[in-house]
Amino acid sequence: MLTTFITNSPILASIIITLITVATYQLAASCQQKWQYIWLNPMLISISILVPFLLITEINYQEYSDKTQILNYLLEPAIVALGLPLYQQFKQIRFYWREMTAILVLGITVVIIVSFILAMWLIKAPEIAIALSLKSVTTPIGITLTEQLFGDSSITAFAILIAGLFGALLGPQWLSFIGVNSAKAQGLAIGSASHVIGTAVLVRKSAEHGAYSSVALILSAVLTALISPWLIPLIQQLFN
Repeated sequence: MLTTFITNSPILASIIITLITVATYQLAASCQQKWQYIWLNPMLISISILVPFLLITEINYQEYSDKTQILNYLLEPAIVALGLPLYQQFKQIRFYWREMTAILVLGITVVIIVSFILAMWLIKAPEIAIALSLKSVTTPIGITLTEQLFGDSSITAFAILIAGLFGALLGPQWLSFIGVNSAKAQGLAIGSASHVIGTAVLVRKSAEHGAYSSVALILSAVLTALISPWLIPLIQQLFN
């Protein structure tokens, strides 16, 4: 019935589905603000509600994506807004750019190698190994790189989402637990491992946290795009 409604009234259906999505997210955000539980992450709660809703109403992902396209357009200015803490801390950050670049290159290289080898050892499927080795960059870059390297882009999208959610939910607490309390270190760790989702959460802690996380997010995306096209094929040769 709802599928027929979507077909017959596409504009009204787009408005209704978009409003449901926004209302779900705002409700989840209000719950987190009220009770302050880390597992009440708005992204996680929204997914937990919307996925069953789409299954029950038999709306496929492509239809949902088409009807909520306006939200994708709003992502661009939202991501640009993350540049504000970066601008506020720019004078301090520029003194550490060499160290940050070196740390991120090392981290990206280790993550790609370990993820690929473990996936091949446990699953023995190159397309999945490629997808999982690119889980720590922002979605558009991760999917594009996966397709270029003949991996499974759907698994990449899912892995990126999971990495982001885990970083947002548990990242800051875990880093504090193991004694990493520096705003610089926490920002670099969360930004490089959990991209936009983790950065959006870390911005709430302080401008310094958000600035370093934004730097790590940007640099990790660029460095991964430069490193992975030659590193992953090199590792693949070990399993041929």
